[in-house]
Amino acid sequence: MLKTTDMLLLLICLVGTSDSLYKQWIPDTNYENKTNWDKESVPCGNDIVQFPVQRKVSVFVETTHAVQEMRLPVDGEFILNSGAGFYVVSGQDPGCGAGVTTKFKDSESLQWLNPALWQGSATLDDLQRGNFLFSVHEESVPCQYDDVVFKASSSFRVDTSTSQSSIPVKSVSVLGKKYESTSEFTQYLSSRSGRLQFHGSSAVTVGNQECGDPSGCACGNSVNHKRICSTVQCASLGCKKPLLPVGHCCEVCGAIVTIHFATGFNLQTYRQRIHHLFLVLPKYKSIQLGMSKIFKSQQLMGIIPFGTSPEIQVVIVDEEKGIQSEGLARDILKDARSNGSSLGITEAEFQASSGNSSDQTGGSAGMVVGTVFGVLIGISIIITLVFLIRRGVIQMPSSLPSLPSLPSLPSLSSFRRSRDVEDLNGPIDHGYDNPIFDKPNLMPEAPGLYATETKNSISMTQSGVHFVNPVYDDNETDFNA
Repeated sequence: MLKTTDMLLLLICLVGTSDSLYKQWIPDTNYENKTNWDKESVPCGNDIVQFPVQRKVSVFVETTHAVQEMRLPVDGEFILNSGAGFYVVSGQDPGCGAGVTTKFKDSESLQWLNPALWQGSATLDDLQRGNFLFSVHEESVPCQYDDVVFKASSSFRVDTSTSQSSIPVKSVSVLGKKYESTSEFTQYLSSRSGRLQFHGSSAVTVGNQECGDPSGCACGNSVNHKRICSTVQCASLGCKKPLLPVGHCCEVCGAIVTIHFATGFNLQTYRQRIHHLFLVLPKYKSIQLGMSKIFKSQQLMGIIPFGTSPEIQVVIVDEEKGIQSEGLARDILKDARSNGSSLGITEAEFQASSGNSSDQTGGSAGMVVGTVFGVLIGISIIITLVFLIRRGVIQMPSSLPSLPSLPSLPSLSSFRRSRDVEDLNGPIDHGYDNPIFDKPNLMPEAPGLYATETKNSISMTQSGVHFVNPVYDDNETDFNA
């Protein structure tokens, strides 16, 4: 008979291994949505309805509405639900009050890359029930493997401008119809409704395949990180040591669990496991948890980048300055160390905004391996450079920059002579006879260059041989004499 834990794991495996999520666009341009009007209420029979003249808009109308007057834009459309429409009331509408001019808000600035305008769920049912997932800002925007959903009974207008020419996604659902074929969706984009709903420099494309890696795939939005973060306003934090998750625009109070994995790890299965084991517990009701695969840059000796390593990042945020999130991080760490072999987890650690962190198992071994690997690379680079220089592939510069001059130092010979005199306290053995310096009596007696002034200009002391230059003689005061 299967244990409860085994049945739970079996149920999780049956959920599926796809890493794609459903991302739903929140704003709409529906007539019945009071937030679309400047008076925060839907116009009634005594009101004058006004749309921005120079703006394009596609408005979905669900029911019938009475109006006093309607001022339409130059380019726009009404998408009428079955039985919907407009009519003019003769006289005053008793249930409306005094007539006012109600303006439809401008939706031109709503951007695809604004993470606050999207909601994500694992399934369509969760999307309809409001069971939304927390994600870092980059992954709150539709990723390349996600299904994009616009509400069935609604219209919208979205600016699709990004850093790339296209926005690849798995599928797009508009007005209840799901588009998975590139040609079919391209045809819709060229229609009047498509041109009014989608605008911007980048084209949304569908037909992207599901992520084929059970451990997860890169979202693909890192190239738009700056654009995404330009739409985000970060709140002030009160925790001791805020954390900045990869792919997020703001620091958070909470904890980050980093999971290293091997063959056999399944991201979707593990996400479901964490949800069923921990997030359903009452003590973690305030927790928001986001899980994704990231690629961290590896650096040789902390300076030279030499590749990336895949990791699973679990971001845990709560409303209590990270108190509950640290507890959940410890629970996840304990579970990973107890069941890591069956889950495909090789190592796990966490950091908390309280300043606490876990002991990294295997960290010392990893540091040793990294150091050895770095030394081997350094030796290989040196050997390669020497080989290329000797073969003439790399030429050494003919001249090197001059070094700064150093103060003059005593010569080695002077130093040795001084040491000989001090140590032996006797005559110095010069090795051979110098007729000029060793035997002053052999100096010529002829006047002139080698006259008495020359003999007097040479003297020998205990510290060495000294010469007197007549040009710099202290007794010489008149150089023109």
